[in-house]
Amino acid sequence: MNKPIVAWWFLAPALLVLGIFFLLPVLVGFALSLTDYDLYALADLHNLRFVGLHNYWELLHRPLFWAALGHTLYFVAVGVPLSMLASLGAALLLNSPLSKARAFFRTALFAPVVTTVVAVAVIWRYLFNPKYGVVNFVLMHLGMHPIDWLGDPRWAMPMIILFAVWKNFGYAMIILLAGLQAIPQDLYEAARIDGASIWRQFRHITLPSLSPILLLVSILTVSGYFQLFAEPYVITEGGPLQSTESVLYLMYDEGFKYWNMGTASAVAFLLFVLMFAVTALMWRAGEAEAAR
Repeated sequence: MNKPIVAWWFLAPALLVLGIFFLLPVLVGFALSLTDYDLYALADLHNLRFVGLHNYWELLHRPLFWAALGHTLYFVAVGVPLSMLASLGAALLLNSPLSKARAFFRTALFAPVVTTVVAVAVIWRYLFNPKYGVVNFVLMHLGMHPIDWLGDPRWAMPMIILFAVWKNFGYAMIILLAGLQAIPQDLYEAARIDGASIWRQFRHITLPSLSPILLLVSILTVSGYFQLFAEPYVITEGGPLQSTESVLYLMYDEGFKYWNMGTASAVAFLLFVLMFAVTALMWRAGEAEAAR
């Protein structure tokens, strides 16, 4: 039997699963975005109408969509670098010979990743509660005025970013730690013999060796942060004054609060196009850097 045909037979079960549970829902979602599918159409499909690109046109002329997009971009632009720095710093510390209890610290730092977002977010709300939160309690004992961390539009999104970084940096930390442990120690020994400082070892050995992994982790982190939803949904409910409403939160409101499934699907595909564009740019930048 021809080898390519055999290969396709082996791939067929996986391709079938991907087609049923990924490709088919994507196609159906795109088809919904071209209709006015809502609660009335759900009750009777005769109420379903094809509207073409009207949902996309209406979204692009809605101020709330651009506000949600701005909040999402702000979250990504600030949260991703902070998360990457925290992940790399923690991985370097865990890879250091000074760390005697690596297993304990590795588990402790990774624990927030596997903890339920809702449970941790509820605790976070109590910590930053303006009246009886621990953070404001400490501030008052230091002679400072309490801050309405989650009720002030100036502070709400920074608190969401801080929470997301603390919650998610452990995942990238484990990947970077594996990359650090894969770097040959002979390179560091040769650099130390030549008199290279710790900073020069980090700059000329660690970073170049980690560059492919850093690119991968950056893309994964950006993709995850663009899908901001659970944190504002539980902590601030999109407030105050919609200052933490993200694109995905807007999609949820349109689809499951107002039952505008067509508009919600359009929001999802606009977010997909944005994520794809940013990921493609990051990939091209990484390839250009690797080719230098």
